[in-house]
Amino acid sequence: MNSYQSQSFFQWSASYRGQKYLTTILFLLIPVVLLVLFTAIPAVNMALYSFLRIDRFGLHPEFIGFQNYVDVFTRSDTLSPLRNSLYYMGGSFVQLSVALVVASILCTRVHFSNVFKGVIFFPYMMNGVAVSIIFRKFFSSAGGINASEGILNSILLLFGVQPHTWLSASPVIANICLVFVSNWRYIGFDIIMFIGAIQSISPEIFEASSLDGANGWQRFKYIIFPSIRPIIALQLILSIRGAVSVFEVPYIVTNGMNHTETFVMKTVDTAFKLDKFGLASAMGITLLLIIVAITLVQKAFFKEEA
Repeated sequence: MNSYQSQSFFQWSASYRGQKYLTTILFLLIPVVLLVLFTAIPAVNMALYSFLRIDRFGLHPEFIGFQNYVDVFTRSDTLSPLRNSLYYMGGSFVQLSVALVVASILCTRVHFSNVFKGVIFFPYMMNGVAVSIIFRKFFSSAGGINASEGILNSILLLFGVQPHTWLSASPVIANICLVFVSNWRYIGFDIIMFIGAIQSISPEIFEASSLDGANGWQRFKYIIFPSIRPIIALQLILSIRGAVSVFEVPYIVTNGMNHTETFVMKTVDTAFKLDKFGLASAMGITLLLIIVAITLVQKAFFKEEA
């Protein structure tokens, strides 16, 4: 760079336009560097490892092409945890439906509505590990999944209902219990988001609908739902993404026993217990592709009409 160019650069950097751009670049530099170091580079490495047979130390890597991806979709021990995600996906639709109903109710003239909002949102603020430990004792106390001395059974005994081993009797019941825990924790966030979206609708629209004789269902169908449709789409994307990547609740409550292991739990075990980093990387990439595909389908379904 010659002296003329140096002088031009310093003149530009001393100007308002130059200072604005330099300040923006400096503020973005550290986040971008951290994003590249801890997200982009590991993601690229994971994609490369998915085509290798490699251990955690990277010793003696062997290129095997798409064999890891073939194993993901042909091995029963990897497909079974993936099927368990269907429980959480179904639970996510129930969670959003209940959240939408509760939000619509709380946006009406309900006494102590602010208290209800705080109580409902509180579980979302709790640590996931703490929530999991609480519900492990709720279902089976401290004696493992085969115990029947949990808080829930103690409550049912008051009504003459016999104790039940909720987490070990049936894989279906066990997975439903875990889905309930996950929904209990995250439904408060959905409710608050829906309340904010509903309250952003102009009150004049509701007043006009009341004058026209619209009932509650008609107001929801023709006013609330179309107005908050983007928020519903966003929450649905987040819920489905969380459903296929759930980890801490089944890991702490049941440790994956009784066919409650999730795909993320199997991925972690494959990498750190079975020492198959290549297969675990392929499972991670597969999970990413599933989330992207679900997101694209949902965006197409919720596409705004022209």
